[in-house]
Amino acid sequence: MNLLDNHVHTSFSSDGKDTMESIIKRSVEIGVSHLTFTDHLEYKKGKISIDCKKYCEKIEGYKEKYNNDIELLTGIEVGFQKHAQKELENIIATTPFDFVLCSTHAVDKVSVSRPQYYRGYSKKEAYQKYFESIIEATKLFKNFDSYGHLDYIIRYAIYEDNKLAYSDYKNVIDEVLKNIISSGKGIELNTSGYRYGLDSIHPNVDIVKRYKELGGEIITVGSDSHRAIDVCKDFDKAYDMLSYLGFKYVCLFKNRAPIFLPLDKERESSIA
Repeated sequence: MNLLDNHVHTSFSSDGKDTMESIIKRSVEIGVSHLTFTDHLEYKKGKISIDCKKYCEKIEGYKEKYNNDIELLTGIEVGFQKHAQKELENIIATTPFDFVLCSTHAVDKVSVSRPQYYRGYSKKEAYQKYFESIIEATKLFKNFDSYGHLDYIIRYAIYEDNKLAYSDYKNVIDEVLKNIISSGKGIELNTSGYRYGLDSIHPNVDIVKRYKELGGEIITVGSDSHRAIDVCKDFDKAYDMLSYLGFKYVCLFKNRAPIFLPLDKERESSIA
């Protein structure tokens, strides 16, 4: 087996359900060879959400303990907000992360998971505002490796139909993708959409197709698991999508540098 998972949460995240070691044991059990922890780095109410020193020390301890079973990598999921950029940049610059996943969870200090974000906005306006915030983030913030679940907003929107059609937001989505590509960064294929009942990967196939058309090559695949049982969940669907779109590789990151792994081998592993 040659599975990897680039987006995994543990009890170091406030919404993580399982301990780091239980997730490692589950990963070894299903044959994962590379596991990247990406617990939340958020700035809320003037405080950082995670003790990065303890987090990294814990991973280092398990690297030694499970050295013969699995390769563990130290990542972080940065919930970017411009008012906290200085604090976030300082932590990233002084912590030896292998991988930095950037995500937009909030706009103007309001979480898109909360109904109040949508009050007073049509679906078009709320989604447009969300993507405009990512445009701003990709201009201001360059110290990341891959951008997470680009259409994350559909998970929590409160409209009768939350589906997002690329064609309805072509201009803003294209600008997001161009900013990411021109900065030498990648995007994430996040399989959690299936677990949230969306019957879709984040971002949807049309956005990933456009990313490739614009010259995007770096793709990381992550389960966004918050429970051990969800590591590498639905990766066969992610790999099938990438193969259909003509991608040849998926990436993992070590010391902030991408390593390109042949997609065919990952597909074989996911269905073995």
